[in-house]
Amino acid sequence: MHTGKVHVALVASPGMGHLIPVLELGKRLVSHHGISATIFVVTMDASLSRSQLLKVSGITDDFLDVVLLPAVDISARVDKTTGILRQMAMMVHEALPSLRSAILAMEVQPIALIVDMFATEAFVVAEEFMMFKYVFVTTNAWFLALTVHGPNLDKEVDQDDHINNQKPIHIPGCEPVRFVDCYEQFLRRNKVYFRMGTEISTADGILVNSFYDLEPLTLAALHDTRKVGLAPKAPVYPIGPLVRPVELSLRGEVLRWLDMQPKESVLYVSFGSGGTLSAKQTIELAWGLENSQQRFIWVVRPPVENDSAATVFKSNGVNNDFLDYLPEGFLNRTCKNGLVVPKWAPQTEILSHPSIGGFLSHCGWNSSLESIVNGVPMIVWPLYAEQKMNATVLAEHIGVATRSKLLAPKGVVGRDVIAAMIQKIMVDKEGEAIRAKVKMLKSCAVKAVSNGGSSYNALAIVAEECKIGMQRRNAKTG
Repeated sequence: MHTGKVHVALVASPGMGHLIPVLELGKRLVSHHGISATIFVVTMDASLSRSQLLKVSGITDDFLDVVLLPAVDISARVDKTTGILRQMAMMVHEALPSLRSAILAMEVQPIALIVDMFATEAFVVAEEFMMFKYVFVTTNAWFLALTVHGPNLDKEVDQDDHINNQKPIHIPGCEPVRFVDCYEQFLRRNKVYFRMGTEISTADGILVNSFYDLEPLTLAALHDTRKVGLAPKAPVYPIGPLVRPVELSLRGEVLRWLDMQPKESVLYVSFGSGGTLSAKQTIELAWGLENSQQRFIWVVRPPVENDSAATVFKSNGVNNDFLDYLPEGFLNRTCKNGLVVPKWAPQTEILSHPSIGGFLSHCGWNSSLESIVNGVPMIVWPLYAEQKMNATVLAEHIGVATRSKLLAPKGVVGRDVIAAMIQKIMVDKEGEAIRAKVKMLKSCAVKAVSNGGSSYNALAIVAEECKIGMQRRNAKTG
């Protein structure tokens, strides 16, 4: 399969939010830069099959392979208090022997190992096989800056003083991170998170799923680390936006319904594969959608109390009876201008449809990029992980979203606030600048990943480094 091609290996940590951009990176390396690649997938789902992954990713190239590492089981070592970050770290650690064995068994040893930022512990395997080490940050550059500078801040900033006085975090050359937006694992001084920040800085290169026009200030700081005093030592390559392509064969009920709606008239509402709302918040959202008098598609999940990330690694049941948790009569009253979908919908295809005019999102970075590349303005509603930082990037740094000051993962946002945000992003004059900005960035995104664009060229540098490394290896062994 890999004969005659420079070969690299990629590692995706658990979760579709990490897997999808890693799959797209592998496809891009193979199709645009003449590299062959093997993607190793860490999972805890023993029922997941290679054929399912190939179907999800749309991989057809003979020079790209996907290998499911044996499912890891950490159930005996976790409880309700074990955070998502810690669980991912545990799963990656458990998968290292399988990864090591799989690479050892390969006919052509990869010249480089590219891991997503939650799998940096796999760098020890790269070092054993004398491979280049790259890390792929599947979120934004601002979060990367906080992560690599975090170990320094851990030494410089007193935790109690920071929390008690709710001071912003200052990152050299970047916008400060407000206390209310700061990544929770930083506030907790999570050792796993700071270890990741240290390991990222030891890479031979850092790939980030962003592009220059999206985050110019932060990327300039990361490139000019000596001047502004910001780690990392490794070069940073903005290679985004990497998003899942539209699958034209998908023409189900949702897309047929969209075909009948006016251009840019429909709000798409989804909180991703892991996000959940409380019962009270679900009711308020329903009333907000109804009172806004705008068309909508709402992907509804059964509510979960006190856990906004309840379905990150698990399902929360199969209850599809909307009457159990929606206001009485809601479906009947909104049936002419709304479509309620249970649990999942083809998001990439929906966002690319011309009838979509807005996206109410948990602002996971994959979803955010999908919205931008389709020119769809957003209402950002962060729930967990780094999503509060994402929301600030989108609403304040870039200006492609609106965000209520009342939004908070532990609070309840009222129906009037929700209706006002929807009207702003969909129809009000106040939202014109947001709608114009996201359409401009859509064009910038296309240019960035096209041949000769900034992101295309950045990934080409990485590919060339791998090719030169392979030539040197062959010269030594030949």
